[in-house]
Amino acid sequence: MKTVGIIGGLGPETTSEFYLDIVFSSYKKTKKARPGIIIASVPLPYKIEEELIMHNENPKRYISFLVNEAKRLEKAGADFIVMPCNSLHVFIEEIRNSVDIPVLSIIEETVKFLKKNNFNKVGIVSTSATIQNKLYENAFRKAGIKYETPDNFQQAKMGKFILNLVTGQQKNRDREDLIQIINNFEKKNVDCVALACTDLQLLIPKHPTLKIFDTMKIFVDATVEYLLK
Repeated sequence: MKTVGIIGGLGPETTSEFYLDIVFSSYKKTKKARPGIIIASVPLPYKIEEELIMHNENPKRYISFLVNEAKRLEKAGADFIVMPCNSLHVFIEEIRNSVDIPVLSIIEETVKFLKKNNFNKVGIVSTSATIQNKLYENAFRKAGIKYETPDNFQQAKMGKFILNLVTGQQKNRDREDLIQIINNFEKKNVDCVALACTDLQLLIPKHPTLKIFDTMKIFVDATVEYLLK
């Protein structure tokens, strides 16, 4: 069995959840041994983190932090690397170029999942950084998948409650706001909604008619499949 190196995302709860999901999902598939997992928690200043989530400001300041952690994971014996954070994937090529081991992409794996299940139009909810850098939009366009995104006012609200999640200050109102955004997608005839921010799964949104897919769960399945190859 391979060893996976995890670069911790913007929220510690998300990284913990991702780790546990890998352990339990691996156990369901094979009871021979526990998976090898190495976690690198990025020592990122909170101010830089907030500026990226809320305003997508000076994102290149992240690169040195991420590259250093990727190199540390490679030296520690990881066979491949994953990042349970959508926003950080704007730097995936820089990270891939800094190491000699594979770096899986949550965006690429989500596109594969949606294509495999024949979804043609997807609502995207994510951080401003993910939206402004068109990480999913560009990937969906190449794959022939149509998409919808929140308007500017909704995106500003989403930035605030994602920051609440990352700092452990989430409120009941945040879940209600997210559901309102998803309701708006229903009017635009989307097939499903992708939670393209791994922290959003902490709100556990449900919808009576639309399927909601957590990109982190999709990524867990892809990571476990690669682990067990």
